Amino acid sequence: MQVEIITPDKELFKGDAVLVQLPGIDGSFEILNNHAPLISALKGGAVKIKKNKESKEEFFEINGGMIEVLNNKVLVLAE
Repeated sequence: MQVEIITPDKELFKGDAVLVQLPGIDGSFEILNNHAPLISALKGGAVKIKKNKESKEEFFEINGGMIEVLNNKVLVLAE
């Protein structure tokens, strides 16, 4: 799936991933390939991205924001 994490200042990440873990306001949750459409609010914390099964995880700190998942594309609008 395609993942994009952007802030008002810059783009933190853009690329393909097999897993995205996010700090939701009601708790942490994960997005995998072919996830159902979703819009959710995020709280501050770490966004974990795994590019493929063999790769190491990458972490990006955010201060909150929103996520949209649609048609295997994940868009994170972060503060």
